[in-house]
Amino acid sequence: MNNLFEWLRWVVDERDEKKIKHLMKDIIMIVFFAKIANADEWIQIHHFAVEKEQFLRKYLELPNGIPSHDTIQRVFAMVSPEFLKKFQLRWTELLNSNGGEKLKKIFSIDGKTQRGNKRGGQEPNHIVSAVDEKGFCFSQRLVANNTNESKTIPLILDDINIKGHIVTTDAAGCYKDIAEKIVKNKGDYVLALKGNQQNLHKDVKLYFADTELLKCCAYTRTIEKARSSIEVREYWQTEDISWLPQKKDWPKLKSISMTKNTITKGKDLTIETRYFISSLGTDTNYEGKKTADTVARAIRSHWMVESHHHHLDVTFKEDANQTVDKDSALNLNIVSKLALSVLKLLDVGRKNVSIKAKRFITCLNPEKYIDMIMQL
Repeated sequence: MNNLFEWLRWVVDERDEKKIKHLMKDIIMIVFFAKIANADEWIQIHHFAVEKEQFLRKYLELPNGIPSHDTIQRVFAMVSPEFLKKFQLRWTELLNSNGGEKLKKIFSIDGKTQRGNKRGGQEPNHIVSAVDEKGFCFSQRLVANNTNESKTIPLILDDINIKGHIVTTDAAGCYKDIAEKIVKNKGDYVLALKGNQQNLHKDVKLYFADTELLKCCAYTRTIEKARSSIEVREYWQTEDISWLPQKKDWPKLKSISMTKNTITKGKDLTIETRYFISSLGTDTNYEGKKTADTVARAIRSHWMVESHHHHLDVTFKEDANQTVDKDSALNLNIVSKLALSVLKLLDVGRKNVSIKAKRFITCLNPEKYIDMIMQL
């Protein structure tokens, strides 16, 4: 991480060189360190830097001390989001090259709105992200005005290497051109079906409503206990789709799937059923039985991007942040994702510690934990 931050000195600073009092790379790192240490608002970021100035000089130049919170916000907005995206990508590539497990295999793509970015008639930022199974973000892009996620997802697919891997989306990504893009980039897809593909959704739903056909499908089930609830997840998958009128319209469409989640909490029972199309075939287990293991894993992995967005909202309080400037809000999103990925790797010496708790622990002793982070 220490070597990685050396790359920040290449950030393009378009300010008048004669008027520069605070280095842009210092401000980026102040925001990053403060995010790690439980600071979310600009004034909190400033207070953190003031209190820890002597320690921060270990990593920062700070030629004129700590900038005001207004300066931090104003200069941070001048940083190119494209530069920060490349910086984040270098971090994920560094993780990939450090041995151990590769951060790949399944990429889940989904969008999130920065609700605090809305003012008057200004629409808030809506950011589409690609997150892997471990919750690391590999790419994000801002949805352009007057467009939707379906126009942005193909750009995300060009940002990451999906060759030989699986891409999942919710219904916002269930379009033929997106499936075609995934196949063209030599990946596989699992796309959720809803009303935007009305006829296809209806046909798949009718198929799985037939209990006799359901008996012939590949099947996988998992049971999980969490606090006072029990969740049973069932997955059915079939390659019997020759009857499907839309089969020829979807590139390499190989199977359809249904998942039913049954949650029991005391006397309350909740059942959720969803439907998917996929370029994946069924699996065969050691007993020779057909299973839906791979597609089930892909569907479950899509939860990770939703968890990622939950952390941005709850752990990093993104929706409560009232930053109006579009680039500044986008940059904060990128740095928060970088901080989230680093906190996932940080060992605070205790088991089962949440990301939120890790931020709080770090704020109690930032010198100790920032030093640990810089050695990652």
